[in-house]
Amino acid sequence: MTLFDDILGQFPPDVQATVRNIWDALGPNEKAGFLSLLTGFPADTNLVKLLVKLSTAQIRQAFGRKHRVVIVGPTNVGKSTLYNQLVQNKRDQAVVGPLPGTTRENQQADAALFTVVDTPGADAVGSVGEQEKNQALSASMDADFLVLVFDAIQGIKKTEQELFNELSALKKPFVVALNKIDLVPRKVLQAVISNAALNLGLAPDQIVPIVAKDGKNIGKVLLAIAATEPEMVAALGQALPEYRWQLAWQTIVRSASISAAIALVPLPVIDFVPLVVTQSIMVVSIARIYNYKITPQRASELVATFGLGFLGRSLFQELSKLGGLPGWLLSAAIASSTTVVMGYAAVRWFEKGEKLSAEALKKLTQGMTTYLLDTLKNFGKRKPDEKGLREQITQALENSPLAESRSVLDSEAGK
Repeated sequence: MTLFDDILGQFPPDVQATVRNIWDALGPNEKAGFLSLLTGFPADTNLVKLLVKLSTAQIRQAFGRKHRVVIVGPTNVGKSTLYNQLVQNKRDQAVVGPLPGTTRENQQADAALFTVVDTPGADAVGSVGEQEKNQALSASMDADFLVLVFDAIQGIKKTEQELFNELSALKKPFVVALNKIDLVPRKVLQAVISNAALNLGLAPDQIVPIVAKDGKNIGKVLLAIAATEPEMVAALGQALPEYRWQLAWQTIVRSASISAAIALVPLPVIDFVPLVVTQSIMVVSIARIYNYKITPQRASELVATFGLGFLGRSLFQELSKLGGLPGWLLSAAIASSTTVVMGYAAVRWFEKGEKLSAEALKKLTQGMTTYLLDTLKNFGKRKPDEKGLREQITQALENSPLAESRSVLDSEAGK
């Protein structure tokens, strides 16, 4: 079974023929680019959304009329929350609330890859409910792709089955998203997904479980949409290699901020277990972005091989002798800087199989530590809370030139 067959199996049966026809129409280069995109696609939804945002220019050059994606489903299942996750401009976001029927009419906005449409509940009753349902169905008939959203807590009852049958009868490509899975106890989650699939006449792996409020698994929804549009596939495939560093950098920033918080704990060494675990998880994430297969165990071995833990301890001892800086500040800055350098070293390794020299690692770590110390001095001698420290580290790194290009690091490493 090929990778494409695995992807095809995630679509409902009625959609598989459509996706197969689109796939067959692609040329060899487009097919290869799509498969490369999928195997190297970031697992983190925020990174997926970042890639979409970065690749907007390529997408607009690739094709004129945008794909029209309509989000449709029963009342109060989280359609507007999902819509808000996809729109590019916050000013276009829909009003959301706990009361059913907050969305009363169709609303559309730019989602970079496509135009996304939010709809009222398509299961409402009464004269007003009938009007809202007609709006939702009208938008669905004009759609290029449907995202059918259901509620994991409410489940699939007769009304949901009838709506599903009505929408699937439109013969539009669609994907089914089961929202609010975070509210389902873990021990029964798979049973809930299986029951929903059974009631819809689908296989469990043809339902995408999501949490619209925090974006969990929305990347899978985006990929399903892209898989039905060759131009989207081509644009994303072109964008991924170009923007890999920026995607990796977001992973590095998040890991560096976590490392700083870990270092607030008064432990005598810089390379204690939680920090190694954080850096190992970061390495696995970066490996995926660069389409490099690596196990968590191998990632831990790679972290140890670069020896940044020992380098961090040495640097801590050197800077401590200078005086004037609290121990927590030194620990936080060094833990963050070694994490950043480890991330960069992993990128070089996955790109070229190139291991940076001990001298280059030391120079990069010293430079990054100095940069972070200048930022953290704003705290004075007052030890911050974990949240405040993470925010400071994140802001400092996101505002650095590295967010756009790693040329500064490349230059320093090459000297």
